[in-house]
Amino acid sequence: MESAALLSAFLMGVVEGLTEFLPVSSTGHLILLGELIGFEGPPGKAFEISIQLGAILAVVLIYHRMLWQIALGMWRPGPARYYAVNLTLAFLPALVIGATLYKPITTALFNPWVVSMALIVGGIAIIGIERARRRPSIRSVPEIGPLAALLIGFGQVLAMIPGTSRSAATIIAALLLGVERRTAAEFSFVLAIPTMLAATVYSLWMARDALDFSAMGQIAVGFVTAFAVALVTVRVGLEVIARLGFTPFGWYRIGIGTVMLLWLSFG
Repeated sequence: MESAALLSAFLMGVVEGLTEFLPVSSTGHLILLGELIGFEGPPGKAFEISIQLGAILAVVLIYHRMLWQIALGMWRPGPARYYAVNLTLAFLPALVIGATLYKPITTALFNPWVVSMALIVGGIAIIGIERARRRPSIRSVPEIGPLAALLIGFGQVLAMIPGTSRSAATIIAALLLGVERRTAAEFSFVLAIPTMLAATVYSLWMARDALDFSAMGQIAVGFVTAFAVALVTVRVGLEVIARLGFTPFGWYRIGIGTVMLLWLSFG
């Protein structure tokens, strides 16, 4: 029984690490996998929070030099300050709106049917925008500008709808604003750090009475696995995006969303 629980935790960590930062919806994949393998984590949200933290730390490690340069340079005019301002402005909508509407939205919409439809609609949007988008005019994060950064932040708010994908929402908004693919992906990855940390702290606080760390083996396996897989996924994902664009992710979303709908209807 213990080995089966650890294997389930490992699989959930793999899926979290693979999907958290790509525009495919980690929520949708975790729901689908959890249903397929009958996953039962420890009571409370300890496991979910641990695998998310593992994924966040992977991005912090990958971008630690850049983050350090931003922290040191944000106090004087220059690219580091522009980067910090853009991150702050893009983070604000999720902070303000998310804190107000996160619980009612997720309570009302957190079900496999909504996730499936959001996956499909998001996939269609990604493909359509990739085909119709204009030539990119913004090729680095400091060039994005305050208004564009704020609009990307409002796009991120859409990710409160389960299955939308935080990465997909921010990347789609960035592409529409003329941001180059790799830059859009980088900004989405780095923006995930404050956004996911805030969401994690909020989740910990809201679930403080129900948290249970009794199954530390599952928690540790999920955390380490999510960290290791996310470390590889972010590095490889940037190269794939630079070479192939986002269209393959759009088709994948449509495929997995359709499979989920069929499974929910006839499974």
